[in-house]
Amino acid sequence: MESILPLLQCLSGEVKTTTIRQLGRIALAMLAMTGRVTMLGLARWTGTGGSYRSIPRFFHTTLPWAALLWAFVRTQLVAPGDRYLRVGDACVVTKAGTETHGVDRFFSSIFGKPVPGVSLFALALVSCRERQAFPVQIEQIVREPAAVPTPQVPPAKRKPGRPKGSSTQAKADAPLNAEHTRISAMIAGLLARIGPHLKLTYLVLDGHFGNQNAMLMARRLGLHLISKLRSDSALYYPYDGPYAGRGPRRISGARIDPRAIPERYLKQSTVEDHVETCIYQIEARHETFDQPLNVVVIVKQHQTTGKQAHVYLFSSDRALAWEELRDDYHLRFQIEFTFRDAKQFWGLEDFMVITEAAVTNAMNLAFFMVN
Repeated sequence: MESILPLLQCLSGEVKTTTIRQLGRIALAMLAMTGRVTMLGLARWTGTGGSYRSIPRFFHTTLPWAALLWAFVRTQLVAPGDRYLRVGDACVVTKAGTETHGVDRFFSSIFGKPVPGVSLFALALVSCRERQAFPVQIEQIVREPAAVPTPQVPPAKRKPGRPKGSSTQAKADAPLNAEHTRISAMIAGLLARIGPHLKLTYLVLDGHFGNQNAMLMARRLGLHLISKLRSDSALYYPYDGPYAGRGPRRISGARIDPRAIPERYLKQSTVEDHVETCIYQIEARHETFDQPLNVVVIVKQHQTTGKQAHVYLFSSDRALAWEELRDDYHLRFQIEFTFRDAKQFWGLEDFMVITEAAVTNAMNLAFFMVN
């Protein structure tokens, strides 16, 4: 206990001393206990001789977890001079029953299908030097109840063609959907907390966010997006031909074929275990994006069978070198290790509380213990 309390003194500006002492005892119990991390197990392993009710009292207390996580990471884990990425991802925790706050059916990549449980979205700072993720904000995803359908009045028929006086909406002015609006609010709150202490440039998200709406979200927050496109995405070379003399100028040329990319775009070629890996960097156009993309194409081909596969990584920062873009996206996977540790060791899969405050505390406590 004496060795843990000094680590938690950095939280004194956010919560009371009593809360820090309770958190220290719970952390010590979680480090020492075996088996599932439950309230009864925590009460038995705290070693205080107190009653069982003190543990549920802590879990039902509303705590500023976003501030606590950042205060701990800033004082104990952030190293001066290191480069950090902001990484986000969703995590699904299986749960039985219908009483847990936010329980629903969510798609789980582990099971490959929707499963009953709760879902959360996590933001983490990833150290490029230590190659490790530090969770800094956790928020539960709660679906809104389905609205009762109202009788639809068939719209009046209008004349074919474009309505008179209507204007085209620029892609850069498109509204964000509900998911990106929620994540944008999370990132904006994190930026406000860490702004005076840490300068971050890139937001790294998985292929689910490889779209124009996610890039708009990042740009409106003053960040550059690094993500992955679908392998069947239609990408085009920049148009460098003559002007046709009428109409708008073309911006897209021929479609990119990953099997026949010109040699001038090749950045690296290696062969290992009869598999040739070629890496290309292209400033490409996508019809759904409003600006050119910095695309890194990784093509692998088996020299014996001839089978080939490719991956499209991209960034909104067109000046980013291909080595950094590829490595930054690889570092995104470090947040998956925090999900694994929170589930296996720190009770993310074990909690059996059902109220909103208790579920929030159980989730955040698991990621606090990861740090």
